[in-house]
Amino acid sequence: MPLLLLDLDNTLLPRDAAFRAWAGDFLTENGLPAGDLDWLVMLDGSGYVPRSTVLGAARRRYGIDRSVESMLAHYRDGINSHIQCPDSHVAALREAREAGWTLGIVSNGGTLPQLEKIRLTGLAPLVDGWVISEEAHCLKPDPLIFEIAARRCDFRPAGDWKAQTWMVGDYGPADIAGAAATGLRSAWLHHGRPWAERAYRPTVSAPSLPEAVRVILAAGEHPAAGRGFAAAAAGRPQRSRGQLAIPASRLAPLPVKAAKAVQAAQAPQSAQTAQSAPAAKAAGTSLAQQVPLVKARPLAPIEPAQARWGDAAAAAG
Repeated sequence: MPLLLLDLDNTLLPRDAAFRAWAGDFLTENGLPAGDLDWLVMLDGSGYVPRSTVLGAARRRYGIDRSVESMLAHYRDGINSHIQCPDSHVAALREAREAGWTLGIVSNGGTLPQLEKIRLTGLAPLVDGWVISEEAHCLKPDPLIFEIAARRCDFRPAGDWKAQTWMVGDYGPADIAGAAATGLRSAWLHHGRPWAERAYRPTVSAPSLPEAVRVILAAGEHPAAGRGFAAAAAGRPQRSRGQLAIPASRLAPLPVKAAKAVQAAQAPQSAQTAQSAPAAKAAGTSLAQQVPLVKARPLAPIEPAQARWGDAAAAAG
């Protein structure tokens, strides 16, 4: 039974659409210019700019007499009221499940906000487990977070787990670089964007989650062609060129040095095992009491790692 790992924001959930809806409400509720919607969306940076930066800038621009903390609480409630998992995404997850795949969520971000999204959108019963960077004390692209995800999903492959695992995401530096560093195959959701990274690339690229899942399932049906889109899609109805996933071979060729870097990044990572700190266990218990979720799984014993890559965890959401 293979493993399919999925990013949360802008992969499983249309997070940017939810932010735009919240921003429109924010401007209306405060009697602010509707034309400033694009300014707020630009400042948001698809969630990768820290919330304190976005809301602090809005507070100064409009002279709002409220603390950033108060505005943050309002933002969390507002954006979660707009976010939902599209029916087509639910259908894709069920299709993968029926094909025998284990499903897991790997998300950078704050624990409580991301868990709330999983709960509110009904994703909890559709997957086998999840891991969120804040509570795991590591961020994508660190290979450790993908290893934790496999354990959380109780994934027990017949052979090397990496050879039987795909990662799907929309953000190259976290999702695709993380898959490459861990030795996983990956599907990048391009959302109409060109691939810009030179040191690594996805196995395949697709315009949407359902299309990515179809390509991955096809690759599973043709394991000898797992890294080539054309062979993996053999036997399936041809779609218009605008709807086809883009194979990595169609992306810009890599320089020799970059290609060697990718090969080195994809080398098997050594297993990391140790005992978790009592404080981490206590924190996990408290969180479960605050936000009970049907499919939550305890973290396997592991030494908490230090958060890296700036405040990406604080930025997402």
